[in-house]
Amino acid sequence: VEFLVLEGPEQTSAYWAVTLPEQARDAFPWPRLPLAPVLVVVYADAGRYLDRYSEPDKASTELGGSDEDWPIPYWFIDAAFSAMALQLLAVDEGLGCCFFGLFGHERDISRRFDVPGGQRAIGAVAIGYPAPDDQRPSTSAERGRRDLGEVLHRGHWGIPDVRLPEAGR
Repeated sequence: VEFLVLEGPEQTSAYWAVTLPEQARDAFPWPRLPLAPVLVVVYADAGRYLDRYSEPDKASTELGGSDEDWPIPYWFIDAAFSAMALQLLAVDEGLGCCFFGLFGHERDISRRFDVPGGQRAIGAVAIGYPAPDDQRPSTSAERGRRDLGEVLHRGHWGIPDVRLPEAGR
């Protein structure tokens, strides 16, 4: 896992210049996001995992030959956990943060910031100060979350946890 840390207006503006053209900013649903003083792009590198699992103490796993040998690409999982740990650290320090995807901009960001080949961006974390309460929530928040009883399976898949008040609805 590696991190590209962009700090201050010059560096963060360079990021937004690549990912959010000026003409699109008025319609951007999160107008304060580009004002965050720090952006951290989180990277995963399959090659590092393949190299590590080719070493003698890991060779018996037979995971060092190809990324296709891995049933689950743990480089992405570890990068995602690192992004979550970064967010927890930011919140613990009294800061606000937001994880978001790069979507179609990964190559452009890599070119702009000279990211070496083999690195894959799993997303970015904007870090700054919490937004005022008057900022509108994301429209996806209107959907709500699935009930815990729907997603928690106790002892067997499909058996809701009857101890939960919303289970069995």
